[in-house]
Amino acid sequence: MDLSVLFSKTKSLVLALIVFLFPLFFLNTTQEFFVTNKLYLLAFGGLLLLAISLIEFVVTKKLTWKKSLFDNSLVLFLLAIALSTIITSTNKVQALLNPNFGFFMLFVLALFYYYSSRHRITYFLNAFYASAIAIAVSTILVFLNPLKNVALPENISFLKSTTFNTFGSQIDLVVFLGFAVSMVIAQLVIMFRVRNNQEQNSTSTKTRVFYMIALGLSSIAFLLTLYSLYGFMTSGALIIPPLRLSWYAGVEVLKNPLTALFGVGIDNFPVMFSFIKDLAYNQSVLWQTSYFSVARSSLLHIMTESGMLGLVSFILLLAIAIKHIDFIKGRQLNPLLLPGVFLLLVLVFLPPSLTVFFLLMIFFVLFTPEENQTKGHIFDVSSILPLFLSVLVGGVVLLGGLSYLTARSYTAEYMFKTSLDAIAKNNARDLYTGQQTAISLNPFIERYHINFAQTNLLLANNVAQRALQQSAAKTKEPTTDNQQPTISDEDRQIIGQAIQAAIAEAKSAVALNQNKSSNWENLAIIYRNVLNVAEGADVWTISSYQRAIVADPQNPIFRLNLGGVYYSLNNFSEAEKLFEQSISLKNDWPNAHYNLAWTAYQLGDYQKAASEMQNVLSLLNPKTDKSDIARAQADLEEFKKKLPREETKTGTDQEGPQQLVLPSAAPTLDPKIELPQTASPEAR
Repeated sequence: MDLSVLFSKTKSLVLALIVFLFPLFFLNTTQEFFVTNKLYLLAFGGLLLLAISLIEFVVTKKLTWKKSLFDNSLVLFLLAIALSTIITSTNKVQALLNPNFGFFMLFVLALFYYYSSRHRITYFLNAFYASAIAIAVSTILVFLNPLKNVALPENISFLKSTTFNTFGSQIDLVVFLGFAVSMVIAQLVIMFRVRNNQEQNSTSTKTRVFYMIALGLSSIAFLLTLYSLYGFMTSGALIIPPLRLSWYAGVEVLKNPLTALFGVGIDNFPVMFSFIKDLAYNQSVLWQTSYFSVARSSLLHIMTESGMLGLVSFILLLAIAIKHIDFIKGRQLNPLLLPGVFLLLVLVFLPPSLTVFFLLMIFFVLFTPEENQTKGHIFDVSSILPLFLSVLVGGVVLLGGLSYLTARSYTAEYMFKTSLDAIAKNNARDLYTGQQTAISLNPFIERYHINFAQTNLLLANNVAQRALQQSAAKTKEPTTDNQQPTISDEDRQIIGQAIQAAIAEAKSAVALNQNKSSNWENLAIIYRNVLNVAEGADVWTISSYQRAIVADPQNPIFRLNLGGVYYSLNNFSEAEKLFEQSISLKNDWPNAHYNLAWTAYQLGDYQKAASEMQNVLSLLNPKTDKSDIARAQADLEEFKKKLPREETKTGTDQEGPQQLVLPSAAPTLDPKIELPQTASPEAR
């Protein structure tokens, strides 16, 4: 067999394997089981294809170049995303690795398209249909839930969930099954149209039976998933960004020349969403979701994060596909229009994801002219040793560099997941070292630093609690909230170091992206948790919450929490202002009225306190908030005692979930631990 044919078949088989595995592939080796592992499956698959090509070059000493239909447009789109990442993205490495819309994801998909469009796609398509059958069967089984009463090991207990799917998202599952159904329909129409012009044989009959099975199972699974998705939507369990605000975000970038051209930067949609939120959003059921990572529409997301350069280059990709579609074939509509229209609707109305762009690349492969799979320019470099060595060295360096960076990134994800698993095992050492290793491998991921900050805070709290218990055991007296704890100098040093590490990690997340309100909120939470043990933590907590409010001005939760800080510091006048601002942003929030009522009580405004507590009672749900109603009624009676005319009301002792919680006093170290000035949020 000709070596070139052997290498070509090998690459075709690798591509078919990737196509088959992609929808099914997930692992519990990373924090997010599904998208992360699908992305790295594509990445390592692409590296394998590059390695095969490099070996082929070494053996044959020939370079083969086959130009494809979408090559130039894909390169232009990748260039637009790269420029947006470099010029306007704040955390460039995290933007690069964003699994839903980042340069790394688009690069490996472009590499996937490059190889797929240059090899015969018979195995490729059959692998896709086989995978669709497997997904359809698993979807039907999950819907029927045969494992409901089966005792499964903890690490695979998720298989009993009626919402489980191998994409990790009901929307992605609907998109995949819908695309599969449209593809099979198109394929069957093509086959039935040409059967009268070709000799009927057993092979074509088996193929049609295979397609009919794929169509039947995929259609049933598609309808079941739509039914489930409708249930999620009506129950409020499906949380997706509003189309209205996604449109506002896209329009907002046009107001500045830099963002109009390059967007706000990849991975920065949460920043833009926080900026364009309005009061109407606070009245919706989504109000507690501070931000979304993606827009409601893929096109609007591309426009927001990569600007007009990214949007125009992407539309050019779609325009080339439309231009080369033969809408009419043999005086009949081209059946391939069906999956094309389906994908276009997905891009307009649904969020971007790895699955959406993967299916788009498959669609592009279908419209690559067949001559790209057989014809090309072949350059024999066997007689030009310098050129041969240059290409070889360049290929080895490129392949080695990409392999190292990809493996390092995935190892960081693995170590981070290992640390999370250690929590369930109560293994503090693995928890700490796992997160520490993840950060050392990839120090640019914000959630690593946020979680490590919380881990260090937990360590400080555990040491403090242990020291208090030991102190109480020595004196044979139980600790109380008013008791001044006695902690040894050694324990104070450990607590101080853990607090400094927590603050440093939280500040690292802020430094990676100072525009994200969630990063400032995390820093404020760290400071707030050490108010009673660290000198200066009160000022730093207030400063951090103020920065969070600047980044997300319409967020009532931040103002409520900052008001709670002032309340705990007995600064009731400032607390009152913050609680009133929180109410102005969301006037139907019982917690804000409750906190304002107690603040007014502390300030001696008993009429206002009673009025606000009455508002609390009118906003609480009698069916779900029974314990909160009982508490508010008791507080109202207490407030009315201060009024000239008393009114009494009966309460209830029924219990339920509690929401109304004011800041309470916590044990205080005396003297407090002195932290260096570098622990302040302003110090870098």
